[in-house]
Amino acid sequence: MAAHTHLLPVLESGEETLIGGQAVMEGVMMRAPHSYCVAVRKPSGEIITDTQPLAKVSERYPIFKYPLLRGLGTLGQAMKLGFKALSFSANIAAEAEEEKNPSAKPKKGKPISGWMMGLNLAFSLVFFFFLYKYVPLKLTTWLGEYYPGFQGRIAFNLTDGLIRIAILVTVVYTMSRWKDIRRVFEYHGAEHRVVFNYESGEEVTVGRAQSYPTFHPRCGTSFLIVVMLISMILYAIVPGDSFAEKMLARVVLLPVIAGVSYEIIRFAAKRQGSLLNAFTAPGLWLQRITTQPAEPQQTEVAIVALQGAMALEESQGGQLVIA
Repeated sequence: MAAHTHLLPVLESGEETLIGGQAVMEGVMMRAPHSYCVAVRKPSGEIITDTQPLAKVSERYPIFKYPLLRGLGTLGQAMKLGFKALSFSANIAAEAEEEKNPSAKPKKGKPISGWMMGLNLAFSLVFFFFLYKYVPLKLTTWLGEYYPGFQGRIAFNLTDGLIRIAILVTVVYTMSRWKDIRRVFEYHGAEHRVVFNYESGEEVTVGRAQSYPTFHPRCGTSFLIVVMLISMILYAIVPGDSFAEKMLARVVLLPVIAGVSYEIIRFAAKRQGSLLNAFTAPGLWLQRITTQPAEPQQTEVAIVALQGAMALEESQGGQLVIA
């Protein structure tokens, strides 16, 4: 569960107006502007769904309609929704395990407790800051002590950023070697293909979806890479010489970096061929790890999730159009 929770930022698209989604355990969550659906396949082959309305954060809180702030609101909601979808899929997986091992059955109706999920989330947040903020800064500071050339503001933050990206690629690649995580990355590829199929305007079918690529510019993988590239620039212009000051800047500036990165991803996705696409290109390269070709059965699950979300969207009067 900790590994799955750690990968949430890589898998969640975090988009409020376009169709998007996220891979979960043996399934996919698809979201429309005002609804979402999680579809999970049980070992028996049955597909279980959970469909719920979803209020747009910018409609509930108008302040999040403005640039930079809209990114923070949308990403916050996306992570909350992604964690909820992951919890649903984890409970389905736990129930399936119960059916295979009745003697080890835990308290019925609640295979995974809320406090256990919360503990996983807290651990992932602490681990994230330690691995991607503290460790790169500590290593770069150590290098600067032995090699004065690393002490300059630009060289220091460039090295810090490259170490951070290297850690991300290493962690994601290592996790991709695990059987369970590779399955998640296959569902991730299925989700992207179905989104591409829907955005093409053609009827969404397994056959058509299977013909589309697995790399999508609005993916959370691309977002994380953009965050790391933007952070190199902002950290270089923020004053601070001591280790504590630099670490504080990395924590305090995270909302600003996230907001700027969201705007770049949003702009690049709508204006293919623009200069800002250079920022999203490394994320597309990394998706060669975080998305894998899906089997037709996995693509079918993604389509069920899309149909569930869109059916609820239509029943609520939502416009079934590409924004």
